[in-house]
Amino acid sequence: MAALTLGLTSPTTQAATVVAADGDISPAKQAFIQAQLDAGFTESEVEQFLAKANYNQKVIDAITTPWEAKPWHLYQPIFLTEQRLAKGIEFWQRYADTITKAANEFQVEPEIIVAIIGIETFYGGYLGNYPVIDALYTLGFHYTPRAKFFSKELANLQMLAKEEQLDISNLKGSYAGAMGFGQFIPSSYRHYAVDFDNDGQRDLIGNPIDAIGSVANYFHQHRWQKGEPIALPLTNHTLPEHLKVWQGEKLHYQVADILSPQISLAQNTDLDINQPAMIVELVQAQQTDYWLGLHNFYVITRYNRSPLYAMAVYQFSQQLKDSYVK
Repeated sequence: MAALTLGLTSPTTQAATVVAADGDISPAKQAFIQAQLDAGFTESEVEQFLAKANYNQKVIDAITTPWEAKPWHLYQPIFLTEQRLAKGIEFWQRYADTITKAANEFQVEPEIIVAIIGIETFYGGYLGNYPVIDALYTLGFHYTPRAKFFSKELANLQMLAKEEQLDISNLKGSYAGAMGFGQFIPSSYRHYAVDFDNDGQRDLIGNPIDAIGSVANYFHQHRWQKGEPIALPLTNHTLPEHLKVWQGEKLHYQVADILSPQISLAQNTDLDINQPAMIVELVQAQQTDYWLGLHNFYVITRYNRSPLYAMAVYQFSQQLKDSYVK
């Protein structure tokens, strides 16, 4: 889900800091109302907007037990399936011209665009069943760890609805308020969505053409480097003590800091050893695998911070690339 960075705390820690459904949230609401008034909405418009929102306990349950908390050997089979691959090839063939145009215009490999839409919504098959306004209202006013973030997304939702003439009452998405084929949260929708078919509307919910262009634009704006490697397997199943697995921070290692006689690439590859890099940990049933993540892998994590998500997107993109026939 585009630009949603949930953090990597454990479900238990998160659940302990959730505000009760009947807690006093009037200060938070008042701050929200004032911010919207400052943004140009009338008090009546803000009150009518908030009147449409309801607390949803299922949203809290979902965000405190994310799929990304699973080990890789349980997470990977959820997303890399024969059904998803077949649907992805069908989608790619159906929208081949649009995908090629987006790949060329935004300098992003076509398989990455197709992989993202497949991982996010099974090509529009699962757009989400949570009322978006309820999800953002619940997380913005009842979920302490990310209240500030989600209250801003709630504010962006009101702005987005006005800009794009969206029907808030019927707008559904993920438990985190992400919408459409590419699961853009409201701020990402406002900043990265494009009208790729030039019909006068940026429609990511019912228009796969706009969604294709918008996903490509998202990666372009986050400085995707077309043609550059994404991630490479390492030989080791344990790490030297001086190296740490990536935990969501900005890249501070370079390739030269990681590769050594103690830890090497599984296959010889020419790399710029001065480029930023990370170590990605994949917990298998019998061992732990490690990968060298590069700049483009980091860009995928701008869509969703989880390294497991980014690896699923990368590996699925390679399946698509190997299987696609024009």
